Amino acid sequence: MRDAHGELEKAGVTVLGVSFDDPSTNAQFVEAEGFPFALLSDSDHALAVSVGAATDRSQDYARRISYLVDADGPVIAAYAVVDPATHARQVLEDLAAGSD
Repeated sequence: MRDAHGELEKAGVTVLGVSFDDPSTNAQFVEAEGFPFALLSDSDHALAVSVGAATDRSQDYARRISYLVDADGPVIAAYAVVDPATHARQVLEDLAAGSD
């Protein structure tokens, strides 16, 4: 997602990442890795559990998933991201197909 950020932004996509780390650790990671998008904290794992990225709050890592949400709020696509290297391309293709 980071490498395709410019294309995603041109397509009107806002990317938000979520991790189990605290906000300070996330801020350091964003700066060190040059992330062009916000990395939000889910340190109590509540969001991950509620969206199925974790089965319970004791998990150390969440499954890598993402949601494409319409500007009006509804989820229009859900992805179990198997290959982060190709995920942004899939999102862009789905957006293009939906605008035809």
